[in-house]
Amino acid sequence: MKYQAQMIRIISLASLIAALISLSGCASWFSGYLQKPVVRLVKVEVVKAKLLEQRFLLRFRIDNPNDASLSVRSLEYRVTLNDVELADGEASTRFSVQPHGSHEFEIPVRTNLWRHLKGIVRALEKLDQPIRYSFQGSVKTGWLFGSRVHLSRNGEIIPGDYIPE
Repeated sequence: MKYQAQMIRIISLASLIAALISLSGCASWFSGYLQKPVVRLVKVEVVKAKLLEQRFLLRFRIDNPNDASLSVRSLEYRVTLNDVELADGEASTRFSVQPHGSHEFEIPVRTNLWRHLKGIVRALEKLDQPIRYSFQGSVKTGWLFGSRVHLSRNGEIIPGDYIPE
């Protein structure tokens, strides 16, 4: 009986040591050795445009600069055009990005730009004048112990480059 109790303690101790050793590999995820992924808003596609509701498809690209696979759980986002909010929200999307690879994914959004329609139409009529855009958000990474990568990108688009004359 005493021998069984000793064996149980030895097995428990060995299991605890094995678990602690296996967790040491996860420490690199928190120590800052991994580079942040690069997330870009690649395209905004108009799916349907009615008077009181507009539907867009936001296409994002995420690049993984690391030697390890990157797991993505969700994306929070806010997109504006000329300081007018186009869309914001959170998309629960799960996928993995291969080491030194990239992955594109799409998020459907609905909005009502009715009160801002006049300003947007005026901006689109000036084909050679740039329209400012802003993308802010964060990506939740990792399946169990993840982190949040904050993103911000600003730029300009020229309507004449996208609207045929």
